[in-house]
Amino acid sequence: MPFLRLVLLSCFALLSAPAWSGVLSGEGKAVDGDTLILRGERIRLFGIDAPEHDQTCDRAGKSWECGQWSGEQLARLLRGRPVTCEGNARDRYGRLLAICHVDGQVVNAALVRSGAAFAYRRYSEAFVAEEDVARTEKRGLWAARVTRPETFRHADVAASPASGQGGCLLKGNISARGERIFHSPGQEHYAATVISPSKGERWFCSAAEARAAGWRPAAR
Repeated sequence: MPFLRLVLLSCFALLSAPAWSGVLSGEGKAVDGDTLILRGERIRLFGIDAPEHDQTCDRAGKSWECGQWSGEQLARLLRGRPVTCEGNARDRYGRLLAICHVDGQVVNAALVRSGAAFAYRRYSEAFVAEEDVARTEKRGLWAARVTRPETFRHADVAASPASGQGGCLLKGNISARGERIFHSPGQEHYAATVISPSKGERWFCSAAEARAAGWRPAAR
């Protein structure tokens, strides 16, 4: 795919991450809708953006676990099939940015075309055509009311005390699966995590306190 390689070379140059060039192949495991693990390497699918794992959307007036659904679509594409990923840069979280192929198709494009992810126009327009098809035919996310993932991640958290409760800064969140996870300042999802006491969520003053209460630390 010469065009995609050209896109990678031109767009990766805009990202402030150390260069890396290589190809990885093997059995991949989905982490969420735009991230997978391949041979121990965490890979961020370049040019697309999917809802966060715990993000919900509105479909026909009902809450829909669209983030979980998006991850399931990637898992379905990868299941039992060898995947090959090629990239030459990392994002600020250390993930390899890559274009991946499985069964002769570009995984990044397939996810956008099915409505499981959006074209990440901030970094690339490589998958805009696929997004246009998904939007026109109201596939997947386009059949619901969805907050763009990037907007969700950087959402204004003014509804929660800026410094936590009593100065405590760790956010004890309960995921859509009922998992009790605490987020520390500086972690990827900290800013977008809003604490809802009515759901049983709470602030913690220390990791030890959170663990003692049954919460586990966020992975990233």
